[in-house]
Amino acid sequence: MRMADGPTVECEIQVNAPVALVWELVTDINLPARLSPELQRVAWLDGADRPAPGARFEGHNRHEKLGEWRTVSQVVELEPERVFAWAVMDADGRYGDPTLDPTSCMASWRFELHPLEGGTLLRQTAVLGPGRNGVSMAIDRWPDREEEFVAFRQRELRAGMEATLSGIKALAEKNN
Repeated sequence: MRMADGPTVECEIQVNAPVALVWELVTDINLPARLSPELQRVAWLDGADRPAPGARFEGHNRHEKLGEWRTVSQVVELEPERVFAWAVMDADGRYGDPTLDPTSCMASWRFELHPLEGGTLLRQTAVLGPGRNGVSMAIDRWPDREEEFVAFRQRELRAGMEATLSGIKALAEKNN
C-alpha cells in the first residue's frame, strides 16, 4: 500500500458495558494518553472543555525514531453515543507546511460505538494522510521503500489501537 491509497487501520472490541459508559471514556481526550505508547498528553484549545464539532485540542507525541512533536486536532464528526472523529494536523510544520486545515491532515481518527446485547461494539479507525506525516519523511529519503514504511506504520498503529481499546474495555467493565 502507498500513502496515496489512504492507508487505514481498523480495530474493534466487544465491551461488556453500556454504550453511554463507553462513550464517556472514548470522548475523554486525556484517556488515550494513559493507554497509548505514542500519545503523551493532550489539552483542549480555544476554551473548549469537551468534544463538539470544530473543537480543537493539542496532542504531544513521542516516538523512538521520530522524537517528540505537537499536533493540533479538530473534531470533524460527533454523533452522541455513536461517532467521535477528529483530524490531526501538523500545526507546527514538522513534516511540511504548517496547517490547521482538516482536509490536509496528517491522519484522521474515529471511534464508532454500536449497541450489542449486554454491551457495546467499539471500533477505532485511523487513516494516514492525505497530508504529510512521519512516514512521508522516510519515503522522501527512501522512495523505493514506501510500501515497507506504510506497512510498518500500520503495524505500529494497530498495536497502539489494540492497547487503547483493551484499556477502554477494562475501565468500562470495571466501572459497569
